[in-house]
Amino acid sequence: MKRVAIESGLTPIREYLSREGFQVEDLNNSTANQNQGQYSAILISGKDRNMMGMEDIVHNCPVINCDGLTPEQVCDRLNRLPQ
Repeated sequence: MKRVAIESGLTPIREYLSREGFQVEDLNNSTANQNQGQYSAILISGKDRNMMGMEDIVHNCPVINCDGLTPEQVCDRLNRLPQ
């Protein structure tokens, strides 16, 4: 089972992935820093994107910007990730 962390506000994607068998957890600063190596991916809305293109946290897993994607498209991207 793939485990993903998801930013708040992505309820349709959260619900769809849960129905598809993914373990979906809330993304917050503590989960991102403490559990980053345990997730298959981190899902973000893209609305709080850093305009300078700089990141403060280095993630050991893919980060998927869900802006403009349907739940089905997000699920497809997750299923294409290496195990």
